[in-house]
Amino acid sequence: MALTVREQVMLAGYTTLGVGGPAARFVDASTDDQVIAEVRDADAAGEPVLVLGGGSNLVVADEGFPGTVVRVATSGVSIAGDGDGVTVEVAAGEDWDSLAERCVAEGLSGIECLCGIPGLAGATPIQNVGAYGQEVSETVVAVRAYDRLRGTIATLANAECGFGYRTSAFKRSVGAQRGRAALDAGAATGRFVVLGVTFRLSRDPLSAPVRYGELARVLGTGDAGRAPLADVRSAVLALRRGKGMVLDPADPDTRSAGSFFTNPVLGDGQLADVRRRAAAKAGAAAGEVIVPHFPSGDGQVKVPAAWLIEQAGFGKGYPGDGGARISSKHTLALVNAGGATSASLVGLAREIRNGVRQAFGVELVNEPVLIGTEL
Repeated sequence: MALTVREQVMLAGYTTLGVGGPAARFVDASTDDQVIAEVRDADAAGEPVLVLGGGSNLVVADEGFPGTVVRVATSGVSIAGDGDGVTVEVAAGEDWDSLAERCVAEGLSGIECLCGIPGLAGATPIQNVGAYGQEVSETVVAVRAYDRLRGTIATLANAECGFGYRTSAFKRSVGAQRGRAALDAGAATGRFVVLGVTFRLSRDPLSAPVRYGELARVLGTGDAGRAPLADVRSAVLALRRGKGMVLDPADPDTRSAGSFFTNPVLGDGQLADVRRRAAAKAGAAAGEVIVPHFPSGDGQVKVPAAWLIEQAGFGKGYPGDGGARISSKHTLALVNAGGATSASLVGLAREIRNGVRQAFGVELVNEPVLIGTEL
């Protein structure tokens, strides 16, 4: 298929936030060879390149992007295996929720809690996408990628992917790299461009054990119980819809990049400090204040960023300048209520970040990739 090249394409139309200026050069790449050729040529010329997926985790500056944007439009899904275990190979350009829906319909268990997440399949390992107690790292077998440093295609096994909380080896920057690249679901300056992902799922009509309390309550499964896959998908979609976290043109709260901040991971001392500060704000003793948290390994805990934001004085619907505001449904989402610019959205995020830091001494980290702008 012939390569389509355009100039000065407004990137606002390719992001779920609906903000972002023009790309100097915009390419729709429908094959792996086209993706690789465009990235390789940009690297050789020392020009910036942005690898674009579904645009659901991306904030592009109003000034746009001065190099080449390669929109991944590859396709293909292969399912193999007759026993309890099934291998699913997916091209990077496949729609993620369509894949999750298909797996649920075919009785393949392992990614059902990740239904409704907007974006492409190739982006999921980069961010180690997770929701409602599941992460893709639990089912990823291998990731096929273009290695920009060596100029070859590499296949990385799960253990080589460096998975962590909303991060991976594909997202973290690599010092010995050529040029600069970004992928809207995570890889800001990474060495690898994801071409495809292989998952290992279970042929089972029931879900994996439900580990997320809110979802378990809706399903009535109890702690680590299981439920029919279709029921889990329906429950997850309903929960996400109630938080404005599914794409719905009729709902202005979905004009977002999902959760704008990750949940901070704190040690015992930091948690105690947050508790003291929260008590002082409430005029209570530290022992009387409950700070929600859950284990994060290595003796650390995660504190919900939404709780910190709300306690710092930024509630649902909190308005920023120029059409940006906090979602009316979920404190973690910043939305384009109409006419917002990238600058206004980042300005609101900066105000929230600074407010939480002042109130609790905790530094919030943005989850979306910021292109041409920063907090």
